[in-house]
Amino acid sequence: MTTRQSILLAGASGVLGRHLTRALTAAGHQVTGLGRSAAGGVRADLMDRDALLRAVDGRHFDSVVHAATALRRAPLRHRDMYATDALRTEGTAHLIEAAQATGARRFIAESMVFGYGYGDHGDHLLTEDDPFGPRGTTPRLERHIAAMRTKERLTFDAAGLDGIALRFGLFYGPGGTDALLPMLRRRQLPVAADHGRVLPWTNLVDAAAAVVAAVERGRPGQAYNIADSTPMGFGAHVRAVAERFGLPKPVTVPLWTMSPMAYAHVVMATTMRVSSAKAERELGWTPAYPSTHDGLAALGTTG
Repeated sequence: MTTRQSILLAGASGVLGRHLTRALTAAGHQVTGLGRSAAGGVRADLMDRDALLRAVDGRHFDSVVHAATALRRAPLRHRDMYATDALRTEGTAHLIEAAQATGARRFIAESMVFGYGYGDHGDHLLTEDDPFGPRGTTPRLERHIAAMRTKERLTFDAAGLDGIALRFGLFYGPGGTDALLPMLRRRQLPVAADHGRVLPWTNLVDAAAAVVAAVERGRPGQAYNIADSTPMGFGAHVRAVAERFGLPKPVTVPLWTMSPMAYAHVVMATTMRVSSAKAERELGWTPAYPSTHDGLAALGTTG
């Protein structure tokens, strides 16, 4: 699948989608955006099955990439994730039908490392052989994890499609980190002390490169972890952003004070390390930015 392909990209207008459009086009592929406001592309809502199938009727694509999200800002409360949860379930099912209708052969799904479960994973280095989608420890966490579990199952089980899932770390980088800056300037972004907790991070440029590699070289039915090689606590990451842009250092607060922002609290309380060795081995992908500090240093020239 390394020849020039016609690609339907769901979520092309999002932060990740814009990176994907540039990277896929630079690799020689023809990209058509799909979304409710896809100017010059396929205009349709993934949640409206019938309208989506009408919109792709008569079109052909070689591959379909699912990078659609309902998030416009960082989720703080559990309800902030509900629309994205729905996109991961009903939206994915509808998009797979559309992919099949267009004669596509490959389906690439954006997934997330949080599908391994929120909480403390200790020093264990998670690989793709670890269970994905374990039952959530609360009903709200189960809602989010079930959506990630379902999205991957639909991807791998889709008849006639080579399904591949990319499990990304937390995104940052050009177009993503920008959202933090106004809050940091106004000192409206407190962070909890990390106390040894770390999370996987993925620069948006590296994420786009991984999607290109999966389109061209991904093995059907496989999931790949896509994260840099230097996990970092959420608080440490935000402090690094403030330092990079010369902004006030965020106030550090006890973790329990973040509990009203329940989803953010869960994320900040999670400890997780993942291995991207499989992606390096099978996709030939390695992060251009092996750490957050490397990626933030490049923002002066790329963002």
